[in-house]
Amino acid sequence: MSEATRELTEAELRAIEEEFDPEARFRTVTRPVALLSGALLFALSVYHFYTAGYGIPRATTHRGLHMGVSLFLIFLSFSAISSWRDKTTGFVILGLPVHDWFLAIGAGVSALYVPWVYDQLAFRIGNPLPIDVVMGSILLVTLLEAVRRSMGWPLPVIALLFIGYAYFGRSMPGIFVHPGADWSGIVNHLYLSSQGVYGTALGVIATYVFHFVLFGVMAQKIGLGQLFINLATALTGRFAGGPAKVSVVSSAMLGSISGSSIANTVTTGALTIPTMIKIGFKRHFAAAVEAASSTGGQITPPVMGAVAFLMVEYLGIPLRTILIAAIVPAFMHFFGVLFQVHLEAKRLGISGLRKEELPNAIKVLREGWLSVLPLVLLVWMLMSGRTPFLSAFWAITACIAVYAIQRVMASGVTEGAKEFVVGIFEGFVSGAKSSLSVTAAAALVGVVIGVVTLTGIGFKIAFMLTSLAQDWAVSAHGFLGILPFELFSIQTLALLFTLMMTAVVCILMGCGIPTTANYIIMVAVAAPVLSMMNVEPLVAHFFVFYFGVLADVTPPVALAAYAASGIAGANAFKAGNTAFRLSMGKALVPFMFVFSPSLLLVTDGFTWGSFALAFTGAVLGIIALSAAITNWLMSPLLKIERVLLPIAALLMIAPELISTAMGASILGAVALRQWLGGRPNAAATA
Repeated sequence: MSEATRELTEAELRAIEEEFDPEARFRTVTRPVALLSGALLFALSVYHFYTAGYGIPRATTHRGLHMGVSLFLIFLSFSAISSWRDKTTGFVILGLPVHDWFLAIGAGVSALYVPWVYDQLAFRIGNPLPIDVVMGSILLVTLLEAVRRSMGWPLPVIALLFIGYAYFGRSMPGIFVHPGADWSGIVNHLYLSSQGVYGTALGVIATYVFHFVLFGVMAQKIGLGQLFINLATALTGRFAGGPAKVSVVSSAMLGSISGSSIANTVTTGALTIPTMIKIGFKRHFAAAVEAASSTGGQITPPVMGAVAFLMVEYLGIPLRTILIAAIVPAFMHFFGVLFQVHLEAKRLGISGLRKEELPNAIKVLREGWLSVLPLVLLVWMLMSGRTPFLSAFWAITACIAVYAIQRVMASGVTEGAKEFVVGIFEGFVSGAKSSLSVTAAAALVGVVIGVVTLTGIGFKIAFMLTSLAQDWAVSAHGFLGILPFELFSIQTLALLFTLMMTAVVCILMGCGIPTTANYIIMVAVAAPVLSMMNVEPLVAHFFVFYFGVLADVTPPVALAAYAASGIAGANAFKAGNTAFRLSMGKALVPFMFVFSPSLLLVTDGFTWGSFALAFTGAVLGIIALSAAITNWLMSPLLKIERVLLPIAALLMIAPELISTAMGASILGAVALRQWLGGRPNAAATA
């Protein structure tokens, strides 16, 4: 078997994940440090598992304990320079540089200081003691370093820029000027109040997200991920371009329990990418399909990474409302990729897998039904109104019970009990390890949010962007005035330009920072922009979240695409460009649910009639744009058709009846011409 199509070993896959995902670059440590780290990671998972079921302590205590232990472990687990993760230099203690021990202890102590003196803080917030400023300074410095080690430079640089903006406010130009704050005031706001490091972002990670990360790890432990891949293969493998469709469907299923784009890419791509290459897809296209599909895990209920729980806190609405609202956007994400895969397979004449290569769906379910029960239990509890952490507690408990049954059935009582204990320990350690970097990132994002609330910069940016969009709208409306009818109102054009600018900022911001951090920052900066345009809060939050997700497949920092290219042996940049192209069909969807909020199912004024119209327009818009990008519908497109179809897709974004009808008419005319005319000559399609 060739290098391009052979299945990679577990070690090779782990190396690819580490290369493209800074969060997975754990260093090799000595046995004493490994034992200490393992014990603390296991204890952290046990603590969260227990508090999920039996009650969470006071918020500041809970957040401080979670952050303190996590930061301590980051300095034990990540090297100062990633290329040195298997080396030690200078004076060492137990195999680690002495400065890492100082940083770890400093981070842990300063994180626990606020919970320790919490009862006294009410008497001195606004007038911190010198010890408060010292402890706050230590935490901010160690937090910046912890995020740099575990995630890279972009987020720390953004945080430093915001801190600099808070400090040098008097020197800022024009609209950005503000009174400024001295270092004591900055530390007071970011460290001692609930508006900064100990704010909502950290609280959501400590209270909700950790439990669902642990559930995802345990669900993989009991074989749910492999079941999804086998079931997707059985259901879709026989159709045109079968393995590529398996990639999309299995990524959609796996995304329901895992919100990590890169982890999903490596997990499913190890099986689907070699098969895609084998049946005729080019390497970069196979990598792009897997990357574009795997990014959907972050918008797929019920886990959705961390963002669903952040929305609960920011919007003050039940989690089940968020999960219902996410159904259609998630469907559109995977439909957009799936339809382009289908068109590409038809264009290249690539068939599906042979019957003997496919597993039997009934047999797959009969053998693996037990591993589905925890996910069913989780969804049922969430939709019945139980709290997210209690739902996660019982879902994790179900995973533990299923794993016990599986081990006993596979190896007998005695040997199975040993395997069960080892497996649970490994699962709890892995779950806690997966949460370290996101905890540090959430705490550092609290710094950005704190500066926004301290300086009011969010509303200044909102005013600037909405004013610019209004000016553009007036100019565009005047240009369109040559038409005998009003195609778009000034208000619609102003909203469209505002959305376009917001989308660009979300994608650019997401190129350097994780989706969760991107969402939190954009909610603070961009959500006020959309609220000034009378966009419902839930719709505005979904808009910035959806475009933040696209950053994982947007060059030059398309990490999911680059990880997939490592598996495929493809050119990384070419894979990233193709993944972005595959994602363009669904890029219309956020615009559509802003103009037609009924797509989110739970917005004000929802009716099934408005939903049916908006849903049909969204699907047709994706079909039109996908066909134009692929240069294929039922046969190759004429040159004029490649120009008309993107216009048709754009016309179907806005809810105006005339523009929607015009877009649908253009798509219908192209489809009818293809159906009646067959394949055009080569000169026409060149």
